[in-house]
Amino acid sequence: MVRSQEMAGTIATLAREGGVGVETVRYYQRRGLLRTPDKSGGSAISGGIRRYGDEDVRRLKFIRQAQAAGFTLEQIGELLELDAGQDRTRARALAAERITALDEKIAELQAARASLAKLAHACAASDTGPCPIIEAFEAG
Repeated sequence: MVRSQEMAGTIATLAREGGVGVETVRYYQRRGLLRTPDKSGGSAISGGIRRYGDEDVRRLKFIRQAQAAGFTLEQIGELLELDAGQDRTRARALAAERITALDEKIAELQAARASLAKLAHACAASDTGPCPIIEAFEAG
């Protein structure tokens, strides 16, 4: 399905609508995640202005949402390619990999929380002697 490229404006407008900075847009362009449109208008001296459209905004928002879900830029690039190709099997596989990684991180954070809660309880149990929290961090 081909979408029309309604004009969103300059790179600053694109960045603002995508909730990122201009340098982030440029970084995504260098990584091949966002297109770099040709400069239009102006003279050979002024060089013209790059114009971005609604499809660019949609793609930038997609990148940001995928990052929020914890996908790497490489995985996001693959998802963007799948977006055009409709490969649901690979998209599900990437999502399953991400879920596994998130589950591992959650388990790690829960263990860290339990350990810190134990130290905080030990610290609150007595006002004398060295603090168990400080001792644990110095020993580690």
